[in-house]
Amino acid sequence: MDLFSEFSRNDLIEQFNSFYYRIKKYDKGQIIHIQNELCFSMDIILKGKLSVQKINEEGNILKLATFSDGDILGANLLFSNRNSYPMTVVSESKTVILHIYKELLLELSQNNTTFMANLLRIISNKTIVLTEKIDIISLKTIRQKVKDFLKYEYHIQKSNVIQLNISKKDLAERLGIQRTSLSRELNKMRTEGLIDYNSKTITIKDYKLLDV
Repeated sequence: MDLFSEFSRNDLIEQFNSFYYRIKKYDKGQIIHIQNELCFSMDIILKGKLSVQKINEEGNILKLATFSDGDILGANLLFSNRNSYPMTVVSESKTVILHIYKELLLELSQNNTTFMANLLRIISNKTIVLTEKIDIISLKTIRQKVKDFLKYEYHIQKSNVIQLNISKKDLAERLGIQRTSLSRELNKMRTEGLIDYNSKTITIKDYKLLDV
């Protein structure tokens, strides 16, 4: 990982020769951190996948973000005065996580300024991503949410045929809408000649949809 790039293997073995970390395995569907739980560690996903979720007033699950191998959580909360998880973190598969406590993070930062700079960069980037996610889900129509998703994936995949690596149910949760509402909107957009879709792809037929 870039975060530890300036440490040799021996340096890391020496730094981690303490009680200020743990490696823990989680089963699929297991809650890793519950909403309002205090944050005591920075978590690095060694293997697996997890999601940050919130249940709205209607009982619908909103997946704000998903994380996988190498991703980091909790760094932006650990040193905050309000260091509680705003949402619930759930394992999406069998997952292995390295939990690094504050004492070890401070020691690593003091011993290596590059580590400290990389850690600050990660925290800043996570804040930006979270802001963008909140913007996507707040006060937007279903059509706008679908459009934002397609525009983002179009630029990432560089194709008008968007490959879906998640189910329609997962996509609906990520957009913060009901599965039936998503299906209804996709059907409307297909009838209007904007898209075509199946279980694995969404094909953009009208580029005006993307404002490109």
